Amino acid sequence: MIAPVSAVRVRVPATSANLGPGFDCAGLALGCWDVLDVAVTDGGLTVEVSGTGAGELPTDESHLVVRSFRAACAELGWSPAGLHLSARNDVPQGRGLGSSAAAVTAGVLAAWALCPDVAGVDDAAVLRLCSDLEGHPDNVAACLLGGATLSWTTPAGARAERLSVDPRIAPVLFVPDATLSTHVARGLLPATVPHADAAHAAGRAALLVHALTRDPALLFEGTEDRLHQAQRAPAMPESAALVAALRADGHAAVVSGAGPSVLVLAPLAGGEHAGDAVSAATVRELVGRTPPGWRCLPLPVDHTGATVTPLC
Repeated sequence: MIAPVSAVRVRVPATSANLGPGFDCAGLALGCWDVLDVAVTDGGLTVEVSGTGAGELPTDESHLVVRSFRAACAELGWSPAGLHLSARNDVPQGRGLGSSAAAVTAGVLAAWALCPDVAGVDDAAVLRLCSDLEGHPDNVAACLLGGATLSWTTPAGARAERLSVDPRIAPVLFVPDATLSTHVARGLLPATVPHADAAHAAGRAALLVHALTRDPALLFEGTEDRLHQAQRAPAMPESAALVAALRADGHAAVVSGAGPSVLVLAPLAGGEHAGDAVSAATVRELVGRTPPGWRCLPLPVDHTGATVTPLC
């Protein structure tokens, strides 16, 4: 009989949701990760945080990874005696890059992997619970599955499908020092939209899928949005101005998630090999467009999604 695992390492990627017109359904996993070691102990709770959020995030039961772990344990009917969490964070927080989705996914996956009463991780069940905890599935789907994802909700819960991202696409992020609450950003959205804008969004979202998977040359048109970015601009004027300036020069720029980070989906130049980073010339151009107080981060697509590795 195989002894139950008592400690695991969970790696969860940053994510960008919406990607322009894919509001609350499209997501993209990015090559920037939080790595968390989670162990069952004889009693009590210890939480250690290094990297992003160190000295700011709670180290008690209110930590989001711990809360998500407890929620998953309740669903599994399991109550471990104690818990130790060591989090090494690289995902920027409060900047539209899925930091809360990463924490929720890590906590739920850790509980599923450590619970002695289940044979393995059930991705469908994990997605449903993570979506319930997060409030929407777009970021958690990309975090869990990797690549690009399309997600939706049904009466039975959230579902998602993974898309293979064309290897000629290279994400470049602009990340500001400032943060923005998702709650504040959502509060700026109108309750209804004109029929013409809804039709535009449907067409562009369909085109986005084709551009992401088959034809990166269509990314500029495929990322056009009328549903949420202009409406949220008053809460992040610098982000809105950066998106407008980049798009004026032909870059497929969008607000990342609820903002305020900005994502550029840069197609690689013809003749470059699959898997190459975005060209040096493009990087130099984009770095030169970086506003004061912002960082420009070329990142690969994370094609794997969340991973769980037994430690003992």
